[in-house]
Amino acid sequence: MEIKQAEFIISAVAAAQYPTDNRVEIAFVGRSNVGKSSLINTLTNRRKLVKVSGTPGKTRLVNFFLINNEFYFVDLPGYGYAKVSKVEKESWGKVIETYLTKREQLKKIVLLVDCRHKPSTDDINMYKWIKYYNYEAVVVATKIDKLTKNELQKNLKMIRETLELNPNDKLLTFSSLKKMGKEELLEVIDETVQG
Repeated sequence: MEIKQAEFIISAVAAAQYPTDNRVEIAFVGRSNVGKSSLINTLTNRRKLVKVSGTPGKTRLVNFFLINNEFYFVDLPGYGYAKVSKVEKESWGKVIETYLTKREQLKKIVLLVDCRHKPSTDDINMYKWIKYYNYEAVVVATKIDKLTKNELQKNLKMIRETLELNPNDKLLTFSSLKKMGKEELLEVIDETVQG
């Protein structure tokens, strides 16, 4: 799959603001600072489609991007960032949950985890949640350029074990910096869009 066109459509805080054209949606979720914005920019070949912030926890809304005039990438708020109030964390949680539980167009959830660290409690909960609602999950280990091959293999095993992935669950790797893993992830997205 080649992404030739990508445009920002809307930042939604409530379900009433979501697009109503029934196109397939692929959601990206992960901790603040896991590289979600960079990954979406790399996939779409656009440096500034999604604002990359030096301050984790910037995405607070559900952002819809129309891809190839055919389907949507949906960028969800990052979770697990310590420097926000409990009230704010709860409101983000509700924004994410509203989208994930009530969206028939949502066909796949891409869960990003940082390959350098053991998945957090939030990552584990998000993965369990995805499975509970019977969504197909793709786990993507980001920032792989920061580790040696040996370290990466060791950490991928740790990620599989921590999240209790089934042998048939996809665990992909990605580096926005080196554009590694882009083709594999686009292939998975293409399969989803083609249905």
